[in-house]
Amino acid sequence: MKKEQDNAKKRLDIPVKNIKVERPSPVQEYKPRDQIYVRKVQGFFQQLRQKMNFFFLGLFALLPWLTYNGHQAILLDIANQRFTLWGLTLWPQDLTLLAWLFIVSAFLLFFVTTFLGRVWCGYLCPQTVWTFIFIWFEEKIEGSANQRKKLDSQKLNFNKFWRKALKHSCWLFFSLLTSLTFVGYFAPVEQVFLDFFTFNSSLVTVAIVLFFAFCTYGNAGWMREIMCLHMCPYARFQSAMFDKDTLTVSYDYNRGESRGPRSRKQDPKELGLGDCIDCNLCVQVCPTGIDIRNGLQYECINCGACVDACDGVMERMKYDKGLIRYTTEHELEGKKVHLIRSKLIGYAIVLFVMTSLLAWEITHRLPVSLDIIRDRTELAKENFNGEIENVYTLKILNKSQTDNTYRLSVKGIDNIQWHGPQEVDVKAASVYTLPMSISADPYDIDGYMTDITFVIELVSDEDEVSLEHESRFFNKR
Repeated sequence: MKKEQDNAKKRLDIPVKNIKVERPSPVQEYKPRDQIYVRKVQGFFQQLRQKMNFFFLGLFALLPWLTYNGHQAILLDIANQRFTLWGLTLWPQDLTLLAWLFIVSAFLLFFVTTFLGRVWCGYLCPQTVWTFIFIWFEEKIEGSANQRKKLDSQKLNFNKFWRKALKHSCWLFFSLLTSLTFVGYFAPVEQVFLDFFTFNSSLVTVAIVLFFAFCTYGNAGWMREIMCLHMCPYARFQSAMFDKDTLTVSYDYNRGESRGPRSRKQDPKELGLGDCIDCNLCVQVCPTGIDIRNGLQYECINCGACVDACDGVMERMKYDKGLIRYTTEHELEGKKVHLIRSKLIGYAIVLFVMTSLLAWEITHRLPVSLDIIRDRTELAKENFNGEIENVYTLKILNKSQTDNTYRLSVKGIDNIQWHGPQEVDVKAASVYTLPMSISADPYDIDGYMTDITFVIELVSDEDEVSLEHESRFFNKR
């Protein structure tokens, strides 16, 4: 007992200077992201990507300038509440068509993602395309990735100033052209460009153009991969559509490990190494700055840049290509790949059904619409002939791209009289307002309210278009 007390006393008598006090580590300051200097790479997938980017960029710039029947072929005229798509004019009454179109687009994206992974982001997404164009300007003006990195590390001098000034000027001008073209989808494109460069645009138009130009400049010039990593929702929910048979850009771990440098003359098996020489090129060419060798990551946009870079290294090392490739998880595990599977079939069936319904909706869409507005001041009145008269306002909407003549009639009461023109000419894609009235003998009217039907017919030798619209005829009490 005494021995234990002596030991306890010794422990209490330890000098304070021998006790190591762990101090809390200082709070690390926030460091902004390191700028990614994307290295240029040549290869099949990058050539494909480049051609697709320039094709869709050209398509974006060309479409608003196309005309059809003397009008802008694609015009989403929000101010006048009508969308013109070639020979099809959509009005607020046709918003179901846009809903079907969005549904079809969503299921098409689900289908492609399940089969080919995130290829939309790598090859078609506007953020990716515009970033690719802005990097192209960087390469032409500032040089390769190493040259750009060296230039940024230098102090400001004349060489750095003029290169940076020219680059940002090109970015801003390209952003302005992009914004003007984008606004040209919602307003007559020729007038948008002409008014802007002749300083005749309204303040609202100028503000909208400058806003979208600033967004383009900021997104493609500065934010770049931040949009893909932190702001795009597609990066977050794409994994819900992936399965073990989805084609994704993947690193063959079994073949590549253990990685390490070696000369071309050395046999990697004798050194206990895999095919990966740890050159880090796959990281240097990645637009989001990830290392694909760490496995599938949500930051990967399936652009295939690392595939082309690795294939080039494998070719120089005289190894088989495909260390990094488009493959599936099952293939990497040595299992059978199922290209045709239940999830893919399900998406295909739903996509087919939705596309069929959209096609049916478009083909069965009547090119005319009729709205009936009753006179709210007086439901019914007795005219000088002793007949009961009701007053209406008919709004005839010509949804087609041609001027048409329509014949109007009404049925539901015997010997009903029409007061006003029964044939009207309506301009293409416009609304015609027709005030009119109908009257009937009180003895032909049963009860206080009678159901009637207005009929509108297209006067044409080629097309037979007829539309009926129900309404009510009121009798005086």
